[in-house]
Amino acid sequence: MIVSIKDGTQIEVENNSTVLDVAKKISEGLARNAIAGKVNGHMCQLSSPVKQSDVVEIITLKDKEGMEVFRHSSAHILALAVKRLYPNTKISIGPAIENGFYYDFDFAQPFSQDELPKIEQEMAKIIKDKVPFERKEVTRKEAEKIFTDLDEPYKLDILSGIPDDEILTIYTLGELVDLCRGPHLEDISIIKAFKLQSVTGAYYKGDEHNKMLTRIYGTSFPKKSELDEYLTMLEEAKKRDHRKLGRDLNLFFISEYAPGMPFFMPKGVTLKNELIKYWREIHKKAGYVEIETPTAMSRELWEVSGHWDHYRQNMYTFKADDDKDYAIKPMNCPGCMLYYKENIHSYKDLPLRVGELGKVHRREASGTLHGLFRVRAFTQDDAHIFMLPEQIESEIANVLALVEEAYKVFDLSYTLELSTMPDDHIGDVADWERVENSLKNALIKLGKDYTINAGDGAFYGPKIDIHIKDSIGRTWQCGTIQLDMQLPKRFELSYIAADGSRQEPIMIHRVIYGSLERFLGIMTENFAGAFPLWLAPTQVEVITVSEKQEDYAKSVFEKLNNAGIRVEYDERNEKVGYKIREAQLQKIPYMLVLGDEEVAEQNITVRHRKLGDLGKMKLDEFIKMLNTEIQSKEIK
Repeated sequence: MIVSIKDGTQIEVENNSTVLDVAKKISEGLARNAIAGKVNGHMCQLSSPVKQSDVVEIITLKDKEGMEVFRHSSAHILALAVKRLYPNTKISIGPAIENGFYYDFDFAQPFSQDELPKIEQEMAKIIKDKVPFERKEVTRKEAEKIFTDLDEPYKLDILSGIPDDEILTIYTLGELVDLCRGPHLEDISIIKAFKLQSVTGAYYKGDEHNKMLTRIYGTSFPKKSELDEYLTMLEEAKKRDHRKLGRDLNLFFISEYAPGMPFFMPKGVTLKNELIKYWREIHKKAGYVEIETPTAMSRELWEVSGHWDHYRQNMYTFKADDDKDYAIKPMNCPGCMLYYKENIHSYKDLPLRVGELGKVHRREASGTLHGLFRVRAFTQDDAHIFMLPEQIESEIANVLALVEEAYKVFDLSYTLELSTMPDDHIGDVADWERVENSLKNALIKLGKDYTINAGDGAFYGPKIDIHIKDSIGRTWQCGTIQLDMQLPKRFELSYIAADGSRQEPIMIHRVIYGSLERFLGIMTENFAGAFPLWLAPTQVEVITVSEKQEDYAKSVFEKLNNAGIRVEYDERNEKVGYKIREAQLQKIPYMLVLGDEEVAEQNITVRHRKLGDLGKMKLDEFIKMLNTEIQSKEIK
C-alpha cells in the first residue's frame, strides 16, 4: 500500500498499517518522538489506521500541534484526578491553551486553591501508573445514554450542539469518560513535569447567564528543566506587570466609570507621544501620507464594509437625532476607503500608502479586559496601501522592511505566521487562494521563515501576523499585514489603468504597533519600566544635597529644560540618599547630584540608574551626551 508524507514523498507500507507504522518506515528516531499524526490534514492518534493514497504527517513535541496534544492530555489527567478525589463533581471542558491547559468543573462542595497540591499528587500517581487513553466512536444515541447514566449534564449539553453528521468520539482514561475529538498521548508517562497554577471562576460557555464553574489552570512539560524555566519566567513577569508599574510610575489608570478605557497621566502621555513621534518619522520616510477619519459613522457605511453583519456584536452603536443608526468605529478601514474614493486615481498614483492613528472602540467582554493588553478603547496605528496586482510582493517586502526597522529600535526579535481563510469569510474562494499564494510567494522570495495558522484569517482576507519576543522570552502578536480584495470591491474602488479602463486596486491593511496601548504595555513589561532614554517620561532628575544648592539646581534645571530634555527637580527637604532611591524607583535614567563642590566648580555629578556613579562633568558635555543617546535611540 502506498501513502504520501508531508513533503510529497511516497512510501510503501503494509496493509492495515497505522500512523505509527508510517513513522517507523520513515525512521526509528521519528517513531520514538512521534506523539500523534495527521491523515489528510486531520489530527489523529498514532494508532489510527491509514489507507491507500492517504497523506500522512507525523506530529512530535517540536510541532505546535504536538504540545497541544500533550497539554490536552494533561487536562484529562487533571479531570481524572478531580473525579477520583471529588466523585460528585461534574465535568465541562478541558482544552489546551497557550503555555498550558485548563479544565472547568462544577464542584458539589466549596473548592479553593489550597486543594491543588492534593490534586497534583493524584495526577502524579495517574502518570506513574501509565493509565492509558482508550478511544471509541459512538452513535449519538449511545453517547446520550453514556452521559445520562454518568449524570454529566454539561456533556449532554455540549453533545446537543454537535452537528448530526459529525463523528462522535469518547475517550476513556481510567474512570474518566469524556466526549472529545482528541487525539491524546498513547503514553502519558512522557509528561515529566506539571504544575497546577490557579483557580478562578468561569461561566459555562462564557455566558454570564449560565452557572459559574470552577476553572483550574495548569501547565505541563516533557522536562522538569523546562517547567522550572517557565515558572521562573512567570515570577519575573509578575515583577514586570505593567498594571502595577503603570500605577507606580504614574503612567495610566483605569477607572470604574470607564472599564477597559485607559486614562493616561502626563508621564504616560509623554511616553505615548514619543511612540507616535517615532511612528510618524519612519512612515514619512517610507512614503506614507497621514489622514484622520471620524470616530462615528452611519450604519450604511458599516453595511457596505460588511462589519454590520460580521462584527456588530463587538461594536458600540447608537441612534442619532436623525433617527439613523450609527456606530463608533471598531477599526479605521472604512473611513480610509472613503478617503480613497474622494479622488480619481491613476495607475501612476499607485502604490498609495495611507496611515492613520485612529482611536477605535470595541465591545470586549468584561472578563477579558486586562490592563492595556485587552481594552475597549485604543489607538490603532493603521495604514492601508492601495496598489496594482504586480506591486503586491514588493509592497509586502516594504512593509516587512518597516517592521524590521521599527522592532530593531526596541531590540525585539519576531516570527511570522500566515493565517488563512476562516469559515466566515466573504468573497470567492478563488480570490482567497490567489491572495494567499501572493503572500506565500512574497515570504518565500524574501527568505522569511513562517508558520501556517489555518483558518484564522480576517473575514475579508488572509494575513501575516508578526509575533514579537520580549526580554524574558514571552511572545506577543502586535504587527499584522492583511491582503484584502473584498473592501475595494465592496466600496467600488477603482483606478484608471494605462489603457484607460477602470480597474480595481489591491489593498493591504497593516499595523506595526497594532495598538499603541497594548504596545506600550508590552514595552513597559519588556523594559520593566526602565525605558530607554529617548522614551523615558522623565530623562533626568536634579537632586541637591541641601537647600544651599537650590539656586544652582534651578539654573541646571532651566538649561536642561531649554535644551529639550525632560527634567524634574527634586526640591524636597530630604536626605540625598533618599532622593536617589526615589529616583531609582521611578526608573529615571540619569540623576544629577549637586553639592557645594559642584556649585564651586560649576559642574555636575552624574549617576545612571544601572551603571551607577559616572563621575563629574560639565553640563554642556552632559547635554551633548544625552542628545547623542537620544538620537541613536540606544538601549542601556
